[in-house]
Amino acid sequence: MTLLPKKPCKSKAKGLLLGALFTSFLLLLYSYVVPPLYPHMAFTTSEAAAPCSPVPNEPVAATPANGSAGGCQPRRDIVFMKTHKTASSTLLNILFRFGQKHELKFAFPNGRNDFHYPSYFARSLVQDYRPGACFNIICNHMRFHYEEVRGLVRPGATFITVIRDPARLFESSFHYFGSVVPLTWKLSSRDKLAEFLQDPDRYYDPSSYNAHYLRNLLFFDLGYDSSLDPASPRVQEHILEVERRFHLVLLQEYFDESLVLLRELLCWDLEDVLYFKLNARRDSPVPRLSGELYRRATAWNLLDVRLYRHFNASFWRKVEAFGRERMAREVAELRQANEHMRRICIDGGQAVGAEAIQDSAMQPWQPLGIKSILGYNLKKSIGPQHEQLCRRMLTPEIQYLSDLGANLWVTKLWKFLRDFLRW
Repeated sequence: MTLLPKKPCKSKAKGLLLGALFTSFLLLLYSYVVPPLYPHMAFTTSEAAAPCSPVPNEPVAATPANGSAGGCQPRRDIVFMKTHKTASSTLLNILFRFGQKHELKFAFPNGRNDFHYPSYFARSLVQDYRPGACFNIICNHMRFHYEEVRGLVRPGATFITVIRDPARLFESSFHYFGSVVPLTWKLSSRDKLAEFLQDPDRYYDPSSYNAHYLRNLLFFDLGYDSSLDPASPRVQEHILEVERRFHLVLLQEYFDESLVLLRELLCWDLEDVLYFKLNARRDSPVPRLSGELYRRATAWNLLDVRLYRHFNASFWRKVEAFGRERMAREVAELRQANEHMRRICIDGGQAVGAEAIQDSAMQPWQPLGIKSILGYNLKKSIGPQHEQLCRRMLTPEIQYLSDLGANLWVTKLWKFLRDFLRW
């Protein structure tokens, strides 16, 4: 019996159909994963006239002045403007734990682990958003848009953020994000950071893809124009606007002191602010910025420098008002409690490289092309009193978001592709 040959037209049609479907899928994925072409354009959700409307009889977070001697009530409505490379992932874990413990309502991104950064935040980007919906905690990466954020929380919500020495932040951002900033690809030396700082204007183009990561990143994250002339009066206006809107600006370099002030502001228990350092980078083989390079990095990020100097001064005024001796006592108490939990929770007592992490649930997200972010191994024999707290304190951001019910299909698909291609 002679077999009839396959019809070439039918095979071609099937191939074209599959190709069209695959192309459509890639375009859809691209629209979710790739930042927009115009991240500097802010817009307002069409439901701007429908702000957060609490359900009748729903408990409202306490707003009186806090302090252990004042019989305060814990604050539960919190906006954390999560800046990049400032220990913000550690603070995020603290907020995740508090919200989970008290069954609070989070405003999560839809599909990703950020609110379509670097585009401006909009309420419509929140998972399961409905006009008038109220949330207790907003804490994922975004480009800040105050009016849009304010429309999701009750009046009296606490606004906080964290900043860092701009030169150190620039260094960390350059190493972490450099591989996804095309303008760095033309740098040929082993120490690309040093090469860039020798003549940054030669390489930098503010309109190029992901360029915002390499200059005045704090100003950008807070929603302002990161290319402003440092002498412009608008710079000081923006800084004073941040001061009016945020109840506390934490300093990464004084993280423990910042947490003591935060605990006082929010009227939380000591256990609520315990932490392990998350998303920390392995020491780079390239020396840290020092001397002339540090000076150049500072000069390159003058908007962030002005912002940092302002809030560094206001931070220490808050410390003085809190009391230096009291601050020293409470910092010591926090560090002692953290050390106690380290001995209970962490196998080996310290962070390890990605290759040494045994449980995939403890594996942190890595930058493209290099596994430089450290993580932890959870001890296998932890008593029931501490087992849940230990696991929550050590869980990386992506896994914790999933545990809390966030829809991360784009992030998970991107991770699958990276793992498959070994990026």
